[in-house]
Amino acid sequence: MKRANRANLDKLKWCFKKKEIKITRPSENIASSYLQLAKSSLKSAEIMLTQRDFLWTTVMIYYAEYYALYSFLTRIGLKCENHLCSILLTKLLLGEEKVKMIEKHKEKRIDAQYYLKIGRANEIRKMLNEAKIFIISFEDIVVNLNENDLANFRQKIENFLLKL
Repeated sequence: MKRANRANLDKLKWCFKKKEIKITRPSENIASSYLQLAKSSLKSAEIMLTQRDFLWTTVMIYYAEYYALYSFLTRIGLKCENHLCSILLTKLLLGEEKVKMIEKHKEKRIDAQYYLKIGRANEIRKMLNEAKIFIISFEDIVVNLNENDLANFRQKIENFLLKL
């Protein structure tokens, strides 16, 4: 196993041990609300971009993606208020490819918000377009989940928990 993979699994174990992740009832309603919040945040990011507020555009892009990702977790019955834990959990369930973009944009948000390393207009515009694709991708997953999918995801979590 790669070192980075091992580190991610160790962090995810920490998330469960510290009760950062809680198993709840799957909820279509909450998932739908988070998807709407993702879309609304994306629209806000578009407005901020037109106003050339690149810092807050970057922040809103990340949060729009996070809300879409979180809609998936709530849909399958997982609650987590720790962003890193949410991303690692989604990586475990859906694979690394599904979270690459949000991981990259999370770093851009941190750089912009805490270190004032703010991207240029063309970089932010690219992020916005990537976020649109990310959100559509998660909306597609959430909307098309069936009972069998829910059971499979929950079984994957149970199997992970057995290894703790």
